[in-house]
Amino acid sequence: MKKVLLLSGSPRASGNTAQVIGECARVIEALGCKTERVSLAGRNIQSCTACYLCAAEGFCVLDDGLDEIIAKLRESDGFIVASPVYFGTARGDVMAALQRIGMVSMASDRFLSWMVGGPIAIARRGGHTGTIQEMLMFFLINDMIVPGSTYWNMVFGREPGEVWNDTEGIETIRRFAENVGKLVLALERTKS
Repeated sequence: MKKVLLLSGSPRASGNTAQVIGECARVIEALGCKTERVSLAGRNIQSCTACYLCAAEGFCVLDDGLDEIIAKLRESDGFIVASPVYFGTARGDVMAALQRIGMVSMASDRFLSWMVGGPIAIARRGGHTGTIQEMLMFFLINDMIVPGSTYWNMVFGREPGEVWNDTEGIETIRRFAENVGKLVLALERTKS
């Protein structure tokens, strides 16, 4: 069964970012794909040190739990990353995680190549598009496939649960998740 990994980059385990990821999972599962949700809440993700040991080892030597996520990605066909917006950009640990994941992929077996996915930004007021653009660089440089939606992948909300008031944002995210799931399934058909 095809699988999509969904990463919540919020320090709040049940906040808006996790709720949006949950909605993406619901939509993708309805299409017949398996999903797995991973959260950065409670983790202390370090920045890449450019040691390049991942080229020889095939994994990151920094011991902070990111290799568990990398192992899950190697078994996945899709990858959605959602981040809250902090001062107009993605959270620092989200970008640190993406940079290290990308480094391991490029230095080893290029497991991200042709994986389907994309970024989602959640914020109270602004900074969504800059955050999406910042995270999108990860997907594009790693030879990944990013489907569109009916608008940018952004949702407004500050306090947990406020994202559900942004009906256009939620519908945009649902369509994006649907497109990820459908594309994962369509790509499988071309391989057989």
